Amino acid sequence: MFSWKRPDNLGVTDGRLAPPKRTPNSVSSQADAADAEHYIAPIPFKGDAAAAMAAVRKAVESMTGSTVIRQEGNYLYAEFRTRIVRYVDDVEFLFDAKAGVIDVRSASRLGRRDFGVNRARIEAVRARIEGRPRARVTA
Repeated sequence: MFSWKRPDNLGVTDGRLAPPKRTPNSVSSQADAADAEHYIAPIPFKGDAAAAMAAVRKAVESMTGSTVIRQEGNYLYAEFRTRIVRYVDDVEFLFDAKAGVIDVRSASRLGRRDFGVNRARIEAVRARIEGRPRARVTA
């Protein structure tokens, strides 16, 4: 089983998540919107931080391969492991009450390409939070 060290840049610094990696295997709602490779829209949410984080946690825990590692206030960090090779992706959520959105960041720990898995995962979380039919994330 692969068990690489967690990145040391995870978490919230000055109200922001870490920027996406330079490689194409990460997405972030805090990336420049002109960066189509890395930018993904934040998840709109009406409610307070407790409700937002409960919705995120429920969505994440309903997905295969997920483990919530840390949840503090308006922040949640989870790891997702792929089924076969057991690669790890780091996924973070940060609720911005003022903007009414959940910012997201999803990045593969190793490699360069992810064949769209990080983007698909965030869209699957979005669908669960919005109560839409669940898309399957394959990895």
